[in-house]
Amino acid sequence: MRPARLMQGNQACAEGMIAAGVRFFAGYPITPSTEVAEILAEELPKIGGKFIQMEDEIASMGAVLGASLTGVKAITATSGPGFSLKQELIGYGCMAEIPCVIVNVQRMGPSTGLPTSPAQGDVMQARWGTHGDHGIIVLSPGSVKETFEVAVACVNFAEKYRTPVILLLDEVIGHMRERVELPEARDIHIENRKVPACAPEEYQAFKPDADGVPPMAPFGEGYYYHVTGLVHTYGGMPAGPGPITDEIVHRLESKITRAQKDITLYTEDGIEGAEVLVITYGGSSRAAGAAVKEARKKGAKVGLLKLVTLWPFPCELILEKTKHAKTIIVPELNMGQLVGEIERYTGRDRVVSVTRVDGELFEPEEIVEPILAAGGKK
Repeated sequence: MRPARLMQGNQACAEGMIAAGVRFFAGYPITPSTEVAEILAEELPKIGGKFIQMEDEIASMGAVLGASLTGVKAITATSGPGFSLKQELIGYGCMAEIPCVIVNVQRMGPSTGLPTSPAQGDVMQARWGTHGDHGIIVLSPGSVKETFEVAVACVNFAEKYRTPVILLLDEVIGHMRERVELPEARDIHIENRKVPACAPEEYQAFKPDADGVPPMAPFGEGYYYHVTGLVHTYGGMPAGPGPITDEIVHRLESKITRAQKDITLYTEDGIEGAEVLVITYGGSSRAAGAAVKEARKKGAKVGLLKLVTLWPFPCELILEKTKHAKTIIVPELNMGQLVGEIERYTGRDRVVSVTRVDGELFEPEEIVEPILAAGGKK
């Protein structure tokens, strides 16, 4: 491990991206994500990378996709309004299977909302923000060190599964500072995209291997292929309705869902024997963890499941971890977004939604109260 440092969440995000091999950033400043851009503007040129501030969020997303097509690991960072503007080109990235990472440091909304206040209101937008059926990977860290680790994971998943990946931070994690010890570079696992083993004249850019992921040739190395947002053949040429369309829509989803176990990241605490289970993620996990400790002092038999992977939704994990719990409590800094998925798989009668939408963080007592009310006592 490297020497301990006092580090901000957005800083950990930027350094994690660099550690994973990112060498291109395009973006537009927006609170509360701007530190990610500021740090990469300074650090990328030192290691042969490129930083470019584009004229808006749409252009920055286009630049990221273009850079990725040349073989470079590329990212952008934004917040709510900018994330909305990026959605059309996120959809293009899904259809054209272009690896990249979009960092969304959430803030209170809708519209410009409260730019410096925490929220978790973009959970469903991260899954369904772009139009059409598509698979997506979304990770949400709950600490500064975890932000570094999740940044690396996001880049690895983008490269491994040839897809856009969303890192869903929230303002409190992005701006908080914690003491962290980061791993040495040699101890960080790095994934790189598959490249074709065939001759250029035999290459079909969208013909999948057995894992559903096509090898990807960088532009400029002799492999000619057409890239389009239209439904397309294995060779990249536009196709009409019928079997080709059916195959690509199903594959864009299945190449991710079939890798659910690889993609699902989480931590747990005291689940075995718990009668009440708190399921949490992101910034809410801070108060949730404190609440579980306090409730245990008061005699509650309560466990904690902290999700890092939000999408694809880890339904098998949820079913396994909740099977013995009488009550499931889901705290979120929104009106209740992920709770609907949890209810869908565990039953509405077992789930208690705890929400806060005033731009303030949860106090642990707000979560302790429903734990004790659920009867999770020894």
